[in-house]
Amino acid sequence: MIVNSARFAISNTDVRKCPQQNFHEYAFIGRSNVGKSSLINMLTGRKGLAMTSATPGKTMLINHFLINDSWYIVDLPGYGYARRGKDSRDQLKKIIEDYILERQQMTNLFVLVDSRHEPQKIDLEFMAWLGENEVPFAIVFTKLDKLSSEAGKKNVAAYCEKLLEQWEALPPVFMTSSEDGRGREELLNYIEELNELPLEC
Repeated sequence: MIVNSARFAISNTDVRKCPQQNFHEYAFIGRSNVGKSSLINMLTGRKGLAMTSATPGKTMLINHFLINDSWYIVDLPGYGYARRGKDSRDQLKKIIEDYILERQQMTNLFVLVDSRHEPQKIDLEFMAWLGENEVPFAIVFTKLDKLSSEAGKKNVAAYCEKLLEQWEALPPVFMTSSEDGRGREELLNYIEELNELPLEC
């Protein structure tokens, strides 16, 4: 897929105020500082489209970006940022869960995981929750450029092995790097395939 246009559309905290068009939406989520904004910029080829920040947990909104005037990338708030107060964490949890469970246009959720780390309880529990709620999702391993090719493959394989302790089969898995563009073509081709499916809204 070629990305000819990508532009910011709207930000909000209420799923009811999301765009009204019946366009496919692909949401991206992960723990704070997993490289979500950088990945979105890499996919779209627009460096400043999603704002990156050195401050973890800065995204507090549902951000819609219109791609090729025909589908959306959705940047969801990160989860698991421990320094937030309980009220703030509860508010973010509601924003995230309302979007994931109620947004009929959401075709797939991409769960981002830092390839350098061992499986984290919060990620495993989140993916288990997605499975329980029959939410279609894929796993995107980020920051593969920070590891050697062998170490990256080993970490991803170990992570998948851990998941298979709970899952009968794995969701689609992608290995990416925002620095060197790794995984861009595979992700965009996957989105292109899903765009061909009818949208049931």
